[in-house]
Amino acid sequence: MAMAEPEFRATGVRIERWPRSLTKAGQVLIQDGRLQLLTSYGRVIDSAPVRAVRAGKAWFSDESSTALTVNGRRYRLTLGQRDEAADPEKLAGRFLKAVRKAGGGEG
Repeated sequence: MAMAEPEFRATGVRIERWPRSLTKAGQVLIQDGRLQLLTSYGRVIDSAPVRAVRAGKAWFSDESSTALTVNGRRYRLTLGQRDEAADPEKLAGRFLKAVRKAGGGEG
């Protein structure tokens, strides 16, 4: 059985868990109802069903940053930093839309 195409995938994502940065070139993947935060090497930082994830705009940050709660842990994602062709604001908006569409909450 082939896996479905991901609903959302972004690479080159800065993933922070206050007060430190976990990776400056991580990956975010939403596929088959699950959200995964991955290192640049593909190691799982955190993973949960999307319906259990809360996501929203990060306070006091630019439009490319989103705040995320996964398994009770808060993260800040900065999308599109390493991809010069990407529009970071649009990428962040697509991410939030994908979380909502897959059943995640806003927070």
